[in-house]
Amino acid sequence: MKVYKYGANVDTDVIIPARHLNNPDPKALASHCMEDIDTDFASTVEEGDIIVAGPNFGCGSSREHAPLAIKSCGVKCVIAPSFARIFYRNAINIGFPIMECAQAAEEIQAGDQVSVDFATGVITDETTGKTYQAAPFPAFINGIIQSGGLLNSLKQRGVAK
Repeated sequence: MKVYKYGANVDTDVIIPARHLNNPDPKALASHCMEDIDTDFASTVEEGDIIVAGPNFGCGSSREHAPLAIKSCGVKCVIAPSFARIFYRNAINIGFPIMECAQAAEEIQAGDQVSVDFATGVITDETTGKTYQAAPFPAFINGIIQSGGLLNSLKQRGVAK
């Protein structure tokens, strides 16, 4: 799981530019993910790769397409010191894990190999051998993520059809 690293205040218009929102197909969104900040991202990202970024990741408009585009690229998770509230909620709603850990976000470098244990919140930089502690998700949020999103979670619990 290699790392793609970005700075602070990566907004939703950079994650998935508005000009591509007419096609809601997740694969189409993935093909344009991060293109305005990293033209090679969509063509080089691999299943299980991780994004590490600065604070306030996902700021800007409340488009649900942003976490969907990242998830559809095969990214395992995003690690940052903080997330915009609406991006955080949208990510959880679609079953995409994001982790807040300022020290990991600062110290992990682009290209590092990183593993994440969502149950414990432990982030390991396999390249340097350093570990970081993020808060693990509460059980109810972990259940939503494990179910693949809020709607699937509600269906599994018999709350929605």
